[in-house]
Amino acid sequence: MEGADKQAAWSRFFRSEATGSILLLICTLTALIWANSPWSAAYFQILNTKIGFAWNGSTFILGFDHWINDGLMAVFFFVVGLELKREIVVGRLSTLKKAILPVAGAFGGMIAPALIYSTFNHGVEGARGWGIPMATDIAFALGILALLGPQVPKELKVFLAALAIADDLGAVLVIAFFYTDQLYLGPLLGAALGLALIAGAARLKVKSIFVYAVLVAGVWLGIFASGIHATVAGVLVAMVVPVRSRIESGSFLTLAREQLAELEAGGLGEARLKAEQIEVLERLQQTTSEVVPAGLAFERYLHPVTAYAILPLFALFNAGVALDRGIGDALQSRVFFGVLLGLVIGKQAGIMLAIWIVVRFRVASLPDGITWAHVHACSVLAGIGFTMAIFLTDLAFADRGLIATSKLVILAASVICAGGGYLLMRRALNRAIVRGAAPRLPVAAN
Repeated sequence: MEGADKQAAWSRFFRSEATGSILLLICTLTALIWANSPWSAAYFQILNTKIGFAWNGSTFILGFDHWINDGLMAVFFFVVGLELKREIVVGRLSTLKKAILPVAGAFGGMIAPALIYSTFNHGVEGARGWGIPMATDIAFALGILALLGPQVPKELKVFLAALAIADDLGAVLVIAFFYTDQLYLGPLLGAALGLALIAGAARLKVKSIFVYAVLVAGVWLGIFASGIHATVAGVLVAMVVPVRSRIESGSFLTLAREQLAELEAGGLGEARLKAEQIEVLERLQQTTSEVVPAGLAFERYLHPVTAYAILPLFALFNAGVALDRGIGDALQSRVFFGVLLGLVIGKQAGIMLAIWIVVRFRVASLPDGITWAHVHACSVLAGIGFTMAIFLTDLAFADRGLIATSKLVILAASVICAGGGYLLMRRALNRAIVRGAAPRLPVAAN
């Protein structure tokens, strides 16, 4: 039962990420066109619109872009946190043997880009942006694999997803520890209390959505007021959500059979339900709800929300760069070359070197059916920074010129890595198919 749940979770995960990447691309292009059209003033006016509320003489007002980046993106980070916890507790990162390869790759893929960026920007205005080229956009990376169809081995998809998830963990830690300018202890303690209450409510099987909504809002406000970026609240809340079933599969099947037998013996097919039949149905519903972990249920319902709404909305109102004001200055900026070389060169060099080291010293081995050509193609795809890189840009810089430069080069580097990774992966798959005497992948007509 649990294995089937995990397999279904992975299937939904890949479908939502792949399809969502197309919508992300559409929103990105829309943002670029809108920000450089005769209607660009409306675009930037929307970004600067202030939205908030007043209560008992106090006000809470944020710009529209901040509501997206600090508010809605907290939901995205909540889903990221659920994926991280599931993989660490019951998934592909649950043992050292399973985790070492993608975690080593993610570590190398974060360190090398940061070093390259810092080499170009040490001691200058853009030095704070060293975390930008560390990021991998899992939606776009998996979306490219989806374009290649069923020929892509499942193990390769899992490897890239696990690497990107480990990379996300690194990005969250960077945000929490290195992009927090000032820390306020009082609100942080309040957030910790809220997390403890959420964990306690889950253990006591509290089912009130209102109770959880209030507690989660309290944690978000506490993290927001503490000085740590509010999206970290999403990851912290995810860490206290159960990802294991409350009931073992064997016990579930036994109970379910007994309850179904009661219903059958009571003549469920009759037009009107009896009181005792309703009680049995309620017990069956309770038993079923306990076998599905809360974390898995949240992932199932929130993946479409993040993939089809939150991330596209983030792209629409974060990828709009005024090109007429940015290209000339960008090409002369150290930030431009630091981010470009970090994502395009640093990512693949760091991932390949780290994985080669752990394989060379027999700490881990490549999964069955996965070649070094596959790993190289994945390492290039990992250079698609996009969502996380743009997010880190807004945290790293206050200067609008540096923000525009960074976003512009992130888009350029992501296009290069997407195209290069696609071609390298197609070539690797064709080689594998030829060795297996199978037909080659079709080549699109010019």
